[in-house]
Parts: sequence; structure tokens; C-alpha cells
Amino acid sequence: MIGIDLQNRKPIYEQVVERFQTLIVSGVLEPDSQMPSVRSLAMELSINPNTIQKAYGVLEQEGYIYPVKGRGNFVSGDKSLKVKKQESVFRSLQDLVRKGKELEIPCEIFVEKARGFYGEGEKKEK
Repeated sequence: MIGIDLQNRKPIYEQVVERFQTLIVSGVLEPDSQMPSVRSLAMELSINPNTIQKAYGVLEQEGYIYPVKGRGNFVSGDKSLKVKKQESVFRSLQDLVRKGKELEIPCEIFVEKARGFYGEGEKKEK
């Protein structure tokens, strides 16, 4: 379901958070479906359960999941999460465009490269 890149400089719990955010907003994990238990996911990924607990805490705080006492964590049905995630991507894009302008990259080349990268993502999904 999720993979961890141990070579990545990003903390493991952040990788877990980002992967679950993507799975939730893309609809792979349906609203009100149960999340894997902390212990089982930690064993599956061969990482400390505290790391998974921290990731689940962040996901809960951001509204992606909710706990049910004695039953575990479940996926939230909050539709606004996808919009928030898209806005975050657009802010990142805005930063990249600003950096491109600073480096005097022409708009046409920037857009052409973006289309190429977007196309690469579609090829991988097929």
C-alpha cells in the first residue's frame, strides 16, 4: 500500500503522512474505511510503531482520519481535503514560476517542460 524510501532525507513519518494523504484525496482509501493498525503497518514497513503513531497523529490533526475508541482509525469523508491539497500544489507551482522568472526562463519553455512532466506522470499510471 505504501512504501518508504530510506534514502530520502524527508523523515519517515512525513513520507507516511504524504502517502496516506495522496491515497485519501485520490479516493483509493474510501471514506469511513479503516486504516491499518499502527502495529501491523509498523511491522509491514519494518519501522518503529511510534513513527506510525506520529504520522497518524498528523493525519488526524489535519482532518484526514478520525479515531474510534477501541476500534482504530478511519478515513475522513471531508471533501475539502482534496481542495486544500490542490491549493498546496498550486502554491508550490507559484514558487517554481517565481524561481523560473528569476532565472529568466521564458514562459513558453516553462509551460512546455511542465506539459512534458505532466505527460510522464500519465505514462507511469498506465
